[in-house]
Amino acid sequence: MNASSTVSRASARSMAQVSLFAALMAVMGLIPKIDLPLGVPITIQSLGVMLAGVMLGPWRGLQSMLLFLAAVAVGLPLLSGGRGGIAVFMAPSAGYLAGYALAACITGLLMQWLPQGRPLRTAISAFVAALLGGLVALHACGVLGLMLMAKLSLTQAFMGTLLFVPGDLVKCALCALIVHTVARGMPDWRFGGRQHG
Repeated sequence: MNASSTVSRASARSMAQVSLFAALMAVMGLIPKIDLPLGVPITIQSLGVMLAGVMLGPWRGLQSMLLFLAAVAVGLPLLSGGRGGIAVFMAPSAGYLAGYALAACITGLLMQWLPQGRPLRTAISAFVAALLGGLVALHACGVLGLMLMAKLSLTQAFMGTLLFVPGDLVKCALCALIVHTVARGMPDWRFGGRQHG
C-alpha cells in the first residue's frame, strides 16, 4: 500500500514536471523571434531544451519536448512568432524543431554522467551538458534540416548555423546560472534525473 502510494506520487510528480517544462517552452515562445535570411529565426526556446535536459534528465526531458512538439503539430501557435501547425515541420527550421527532443535527451544523459555535488560543480556540469547537447547536438540536427529543406550544401548550412552560436553560448551560461540557483535553494533536486545514493 505504501509502496504503491509512493510510486503513484512519483509518477504524478514526473508527469507534472514534464508538463511544466512543455509549458515553459510555450511561455518562451511568447518572446519575439529575430528573423534571419537563412529562414531559421533566433529564439529563446533552445534555452528551454537545455533546461529540460539538465533539470529533468534524458527520459523526462525527451517527453517534455515531444509533448511540446505534439502541441505545435496540432496547430497551437507555441513557437516564437505565434507559429504552429504541420507546416512548420516543412520549413528550413524543421531540423531544429525535430532536434529539440534529441537534444534534451542527450543533454540529460550528459548531466547524469558529469560530476555533481556542490552548486558550482553542478553548474559547470550543466554548462558542459548544455553546450554539447543543447548546442552541438541541436545544431547538428539543424544543419541536416537546412540541407534537406533549404537544399543548402553542408558548408552553407554549417556556416549559416554559426550565426546562432554566440547567443547559444549565452543560453548555456544562463542554464548553468539557473542550475546553480536551484542547486543552492533545492539541494535535493535530482539534476539529469540522477538517482540519489
